[in-house]
Amino acid sequence: MASGLIKFVKKVCVQTAVYWAAPEADGYGGMSFSDPVELTPPTNGVRWDEKVQLILDKGTTDTGKEIISNAVVLLNQDVVEQGYLYLGSLDDLDSGEQDDPLTVEGAWEIKQVEKIPLFRSTDEFIRKAYL
Repeated sequence: MASGLIKFVKKVCVQTAVYWAAPEADGYGGMSFSDPVELTPPTNGVRWDEKVQLILDKGTTDTGKEIISNAVVLLNQDVVEQGYLYLGSLDDLDSGEQDDPLTVEGAWEIKQVEKIPLFRSTDEFIRKAYL
């Protein structure tokens, strides 16, 4: 049963976004993105806050280098670092843009992800992505 906090998060996540998972090797020396997924309310909407702030880049070597985040997105589902988020719907994108978020104006790389479990819960989380 969803806690009050999870219900609140779902209530405020009323925006639609498009998510591409991190790119993977395409077998030809390049990288390609999987098909985009539309995150729509009320179940999987987002709350996109454009907010510039410094965060620590965990990176692959835990360098702790400061980087700038341009937005914080509250989500109802897991996303991964190096994936991309775009505030809008799949209908806003042509087929070429759907294949490659690097061609989409307003698509941002996910620089860091937070997944915080609720108290006394092993299956309910608050999720944030820093872009």
